[in-house]
Amino acid sequence: MSFNYPIVAMAHYNQWQNNNLINAADQVSDEDRQRDLGAFFNSIEKTFNHILWGDKIWLSRFGDFSPPRTTSLEASLSEGGTWEEFKAERRTLDQKMIEWTSQFDINTLPSEIKWFSKAINQEISRPTAILLPHLFNHQTHHRGQIHAMLTRLGQKPGATDLPFMPDVDTYL
Repeated sequence: MSFNYPIVAMAHYNQWQNNNLINAADQVSDEDRQRDLGAFFNSIEKTFNHILWGDKIWLSRFGDFSPPRTTSLEASLSEGGTWEEFKAERRTLDQKMIEWTSQFDINTLPSEIKWFSKAINQEISRPTAILLPHLFNHQTHHRGQIHAMLTRLGQKPGATDLPFMPDVDTYL
């Protein structure tokens, strides 16, 4: 098994789960997707937008990806625009992440990445080997919040466990 296996598998998992939750979110009204349901970023749409924003920030730190349009945590909640614009951008970025991980070479990345965190208002440096899993962990964390909000609205998204991902064995 190569080092790329978990990174490629997680990029595919990311796409699978984004599609899973977007399809469930398409079944609720615009009003319900935008309603404050008590989650950290309030609504389904705002949480989806924050994930998109976070993915874009981290990918731009790792390589040749465009940074997000918005520059603050608060503005991240509208990163994707309208629901239809968000879905198109999310699907495009998911495919780019798969392509990037499929050609991934850890040796082309710096051993550490340094950035200024507005969340804690200071410069930070962390090993790239920690930040790569963080990209996927961050997505999963916030998708769990979306899943809970969708469940509250009576939706039942599909399976979320990695072993149940279609064709999971192809990434070995």
